Amino acid sequence: MHPLVARWRQLTDHLGADFLGGPRVIRLAWSVNLQKGGTLPFVLALMAWFDNFSPTAWTYAALHGSYGLCWLLKDALFPDPNFRRMVTLGAALNSWLLVLGLYWIAPVVLVTQRLEQPPWVLAGASALYALGVVLMMGADAQKYFVLKARKGLITDGFFSRVRHPNYLGEMMLYASFAIVAGHWAPWLALAWVWLALFVPNMLAKEASMSRYPEWAAYASRTGMLLPRLFAKGAASDEELSSTAPPPPLAP
Repeated sequence: MHPLVARWRQLTDHLGADFLGGPRVIRLAWSVNLQKGGTLPFVLALMAWFDNFSPTAWTYAALHGSYGLCWLLKDALFPDPNFRRMVTLGAALNSWLLVLGLYWIAPVVLVTQRLEQPPWVLAGASALYALGVVLMMGADAQKYFVLKARKGLITDGFFSRVRHPNYLGEMMLYASFAIVAGHWAPWLALAWVWLALFVPNMLAKEASMSRYPEWAAYASRTGMLLPRLFAKGAASDEELSSTAPPPPLAP
């Protein structure tokens, strides 16, 4: 892993776990789940406050709100251990300032500025959202239950053509929210999260997985984020239980 990426991850780890110091008294999942589960009532409250019940607003509430419910279901059935860690109060607040709160920019600008999208845009965004949710949830479920049984590389199923399908799925579904909003501000927030957190985390994970003998062959037939649909070669059925945890702030 490049030294600059390693140093950046050290910074994000500090901001997401020990910011402002003190005891670690809050589980990071509590902060994340509050934002995820609170999205639907937050958007509905915005719609009621600004008296905006347009088809676009309702579509956004259905998409982003249902994703929050899917996340709570995922956390209950196959939770990410990295969100089970305890963090300081400052780090929990920081998670909202740097990541979680930014995800609410889209509904705020959509509802307050009364932005509207044509039906074909809403339909396309809904399709992108559905594919993203299936990819993210399915990949996380496969990883959780396979690694619960054994450690190593998972190179079949969702991981057979792309090495980070869970990140790809999450990027797809959040992109659908930005499309529905139809404003530049949500895209700016997503660019920050993806470039500052997702990319360094994927690079760190790949650096850790590269110690496996089968890694070179697996990496040669798969894409890091975009799948290689016509890759050749038989896949094995294990993936690394990464020793390098993702940045605590990454959702």
